[in-house]
Amino acid sequence: MSQTVLILGASGRFGRNAADQFARAGWTVRRFDRKRDRLNVAAKGADVIVNGWNPAYPDWQRQVPVLTAQVIEAAKLSGATVIVPGNVYVFGARTPAPWSETVPHRAENPLGQVRRTMEAAYRNSGVPTVILRAGDFLDTEASGNWFDMILTKWLAKGRFDYPGDPGIPHAWAFLPDLCRAAVHLAELRAELPRFADVPFAGYTLSGEDLRAGLERVTGKPVRLKRMSWLPLQLARPVWPMARSLIEMRYLWQTPHWLDGSLFHRLCPDFTVTPLDRALAAAIPGGLVQRQVDPDQTVPAGA
Repeated sequence: MSQTVLILGASGRFGRNAADQFARAGWTVRRFDRKRDRLNVAAKGADVIVNGWNPAYPDWQRQVPVLTAQVIEAAKLSGATVIVPGNVYVFGARTPAPWSETVPHRAENPLGQVRRTMEAAYRNSGVPTVILRAGDFLDTEASGNWFDMILTKWLAKGRFDYPGDPGIPHAWAFLPDLCRAAVHLAELRAELPRFADVPFAGYTLSGEDLRAGLERVTGKPVRLKRMSWLPLQLARPVWPMARSLIEMRYLWQTPHWLDGSLFHRLCPDFTVTPLDRALAAAIPGGLVQRQVDPDQTVPAGA
């Protein structure tokens, strides 16, 4: 019997990939339309609700609590399990890595506090919830993330801009992999605790690791350039998004990675896409100049 998933934010980066992966796994996929649908009605009969809603940073303080309450209410009425794409913001700048489900949430900055409050609301609601936690995203199309907007913006000219220390580890996830993981956890939901915090390790990569990977995929020299934060500093007084981006700058200066031990105990046969294949999918096809080996192993540390 087909299971049904309701995708919130189906046109966004996580929601789009989640809809694709659930459909490939044979689920009936409902894509929520804010203009047309009412959430409590749309959720009726759904087995899982994927909350891919993600307002712009400056709107988090106002919108995230409201959206969270709406999703919790819909899940209570429908009996659905909620899957939320979690991030690493909850840990804060002073928490040493690796970050796992047992590491305390100590973020003190405003955006980190919003995420801490959001996750606490799910935990305290009694609604079956899975927080699938990951780092920054590699997507299969340009979707306004760090990778396509900043890091690889000038890749056609052989330049790779990096916003932090290129020698320290940073957590990344290939979105098709992350959303395949969401499907696996959705199918295991009856075996999970009512509130499951599940880190997804993905890839642990320095800026230099990424540069080298892009050089392999493009077959051309790629020069790493440190991104200047000065334009954002200058825009800070008049552009709220600049203030938010600067607030999260610490993630590019703090070595961090996710401990995926719990996920691999739950899904021992799950394998991530080899890094070069993910990078090839994440940049414009015209820049991919070499055949990527489908059997290539993921580099150590990924």
